[in-house]
Amino acid sequence: MKKNIAVVYGGDSSEYVVSVQSGKNVYQNIDQEQFNPWLVEMKNSTWSVMLEGQKIADVDKGNFSFTFGGQTVKFDFAYIIIHGTPGEDGILQGYFELLKVPYSTCGVHASSLTFNKYFCSNYLRNFDIPMAKSARLMKGTAIDADLLVSRLKLPVFVKPNAGGSSFGVTKVKTLDEVVPAIEKAWIESDEALVEEFIEGKEFTCGLVKLKNETFIFPVTEVVPKNEFFDFEAKYTAGMTDEITPARISDELTHTIQQLASRIYDLCNCKGIVRVDFILRDGQFYFLEVNTTPGMTATSFIPQQIAAMGQNLKEMLTLIILDEIG
Repeated sequence: MKKNIAVVYGGDSSEYVVSVQSGKNVYQNIDQEQFNPWLVEMKNSTWSVMLEGQKIADVDKGNFSFTFGGQTVKFDFAYIIIHGTPGEDGILQGYFELLKVPYSTCGVHASSLTFNKYFCSNYLRNFDIPMAKSARLMKGTAIDADLLVSRLKLPVFVKPNAGGSSFGVTKVKTLDEVVPAIEKAWIESDEALVEEFIEGKEFTCGLVKLKNETFIFPVTEVVPKNEFFDFEAKYTAGMTDEITPARISDELTHTIQQLASRIYDLCNCKGIVRVDFILRDGQFYFLEVNTTPGMTATSFIPQQIAAMGQNLKEMLTLIILDEIG
């Protein structure tokens, strides 16, 4: 009997719209000869099973099942593709752990660590991972712009400490812009991160480690036409050149892949993860770990898998079978 696979998308953050597109693409690439895929939308407290854009059932949160056509369908596996809370920060992972439902992403601790950029960066500093200096400001606290600028210099990046897809991110060039940028970041997160600006080219490397096999994907070079890789650059066609494999030497390619692999292990990651870097003067500086990276048809991960000579359907099958056999 084929296993029932829940492709869980949606969430409660500004990244909902991206998650919808990622969810559709993952759903379309689940091998229906081996599995029964179902789309599960989570939005606030409403969890719905969707079919052709229409709700067909409510999810029973007591055992992660639903009733359809007079039959109870129990999910055997959850492919989590929620960007942001509650799918990327460990909350949903805790729910599945309690129910003993296998799932695709990092566990509770790794998810919560990597979702908090400040905590993750400070943890990785202990292992001599190169990265920018930063400061964290809790929502509502007094902002000393002069002190921040004296410590980090201008320009700086201001971003939400918990979140992704470049919502609420500002490149700050003047002292007067510091406070408005932090307040903008606080809209997305209760914590704002102010980071030293490292000038260089951006690169990203995806990977997944299964029980008996590791796939470190080809590296992508990110060349935004905007000043930096903001939301518009990420999700507007033609606003960014995404070059896979990246135009760097074999030596630098090996360096970034091994660094991404080391960070994956240090953070105790699981499932497909993407690690972002800036290259300056021959050294890669860590930006962040994405434990639920975008999976739209044009996202980095599907591009990298294709460049590796495989397809997304094959990779998803390996990930599912690695958890449920």
